[in-house]
Amino acid sequence: MANLKEIKRKIGSVKNTQKTTNAMKLVSSAKLRRTEELAKRSRVYAAKLTELLNEIAQKMQQANEDGLDNVYFKEVKTPKMVDIVFITADKGLCGGFNAQTIKRVNQLIAEFKAQNVKIRLRAVGRKGIDYFKFNNVDLNNEIIGLSAAPDYAQAAEFINEVSQAYVNGETDRIIMVHNGYVNMISQEIREDQVLPVDPSKLDLTSTSTSELEVEPDDDDTLLDALVKRYVEYSMYYALIDSLAAEHSARMQAMDAATKNAKEMVKTLTVAYNKARQEAITTELIEIISGMESMK
Repeated sequence: MANLKEIKRKIGSVKNTQKTTNAMKLVSSAKLRRTEELAKRSRVYAAKLTELLNEIAQKMQQANEDGLDNVYFKEVKTPKMVDIVFITADKGLCGGFNAQTIKRVNQLIAEFKAQNVKIRLRAVGRKGIDYFKFNNVDLNNEIIGLSAAPDYAQAAEFINEVSQAYVNGETDRIIMVHNGYVNMISQEIREDQVLPVDPSKLDLTSTSTSELEVEPDDDDTLLDALVKRYVEYSMYYALIDSLAAEHSARMQAMDAATKNAKEMVKTLTVAYNKARQEAITTELIEIISGMESMK
């Protein structure tokens, strides 16, 4: 009977776990729908912002005989210092979502170290912070809570500190790594060069047909202001994209956990029925044996 009680206790425990994982799946599904819509709107804004940056950069390049001479566009062929900004979740239970981002960051660290390039890590999200602290890796900057609830002002403050280090010449390149949303069943690692502005995102060689008029200025005030907004929004959009991917990954993980719990309940129920039949058979044999011994 002790065995029956143990199996029954396990069935109850697994059923409770199944209810929890199913509830978490439904919550993540609802959150995903809201975040997915926000990500779509943000993607449109980011595309328009990039288009405007491209137009103004083209105008500035055409206005200057020496071409576009701006600190935000100067590519250093052999960087000595690189800042890596990476985004992970504050919570777990989302499959390999955080592990994939951490894996890519570790790969970048190994690649740059092989080239004798120094690395500084800027972390967003508790899971990434905890991982690197556990492995005694120094973090130059860290923030918790921003990846779970993206806020433009906080994102701008965080990335502006990194951008200022670039302007001051403390770092030669800023790279952002996060796990991005593709659809409800898949995510992918996204790696973007924030500064200097990645020329592959712009088309400065083509002739601009825009009617936008830009007066050249000596200090590039307009271009600097636009690049600043571009960098800030890149950070904000990455946070939204990462959050959508996190909800997607957690929804899948909880769905798989719910299905596994359902299968385990079936297996335990079969084991319980077998044990119960064995117990009944044993009791019958003991009763028959007792009756036979009394004859």
